[in-house]
Amino acid sequence: MTVKLAFVLCGTILLSCGAETTDNSAKQHTTSITGTWKLLNGTLIEKGDTTLTDYTQKVSFIKIINATHFAFLQHDLSKGKDSAAVFASGGGRYSLTGSLYTEHLEYCSDRNWEGNDFTFSITQSGDTLIQRGIEKIESAGVNRINIETYIKVKS
Repeated sequence: MTVKLAFVLCGTILLSCGAETTDNSAKQHTTSITGTWKLLNGTLIEKGDTTLTDYTQKVSFIKIINATHFAFLQHDLSKGKDSAAVFASGGGRYSLTGSLYTEHLEYCSDRNWEGNDFTFSITQSGDTLIQRGIEKIESAGVNRINIETYIKVKS
């Protein structure tokens, strides 16, 4: 009887030492976009008008992405001391399926944007991430194409 019990115990211990069998493919794909991203430039196309913004001159904008959430912060580089003073922030959950990146904006300094989902196609090449999609909020009269180019911030 003790020999059988010893075999059962040894078998249980050996089985518990087996290789991990969880699927890490989704996690590996997600980790390619995790990190801190600095917005270099943005293009907004709305009602036939195109607005280009260089985010390396008078304003700074970063997006931080972890495994489940994103957050963004924008502020002027003049420390609020001229007419270009701005501060904006927001964040929430996101999902990534292939190259479709969807943000669910749960928090935003402009409350009209909260509670909306925005789907973008993303392409990544090395430390550059390009995000393209439509931002539409009927209640705020927003319906535009947004194209943003980010570079990954080195830690």
